[in-house]
Amino acid sequence: MLKTLGRMLLASIFISGGANTFMQPDGRAEKVAAAGIPQPRQAAILNGAVMVVGGAALAAGIAPKLAATALLGALIPTTIVGHPFWKEETPAGNANQQVQFLKNLAAVGGLLLVLADNSHEEV
Repeated sequence: MLKTLGRMLLASIFISGGANTFMQPDGRAEKVAAAGIPQPRQAAILNGAVMVVGGAALAAGIAPKLAATALLGALIPTTIVGHPFWKEETPAGNANQQVQFLKNLAAVGGLLLVLADNSHEEV
């Protein structure tokens, strides 16, 4: 029961953030474009879609390792492109982006725990 609750709570950040990005990609697309990634709007939409689908699968316990792998693939570039605290010029901006960066690293840790789980619990 705790593992199911943990997966659901971990998935919530991906479902919420992914849906927001999918439905309103333009703000994130600007950061994607600044990073030099081609087709930034489409890349942001795809990233959001992967997070929603992967988050929903993780929350439901459907292929949780595959879901965690997909979410890692979406989260790592999101963290680097979206929260470059090292580029911030103000202390407040740096602190805010560093918190967001570390929050994403915590989510990476949660996803790694899903991948390391060797029990064979299936839904």
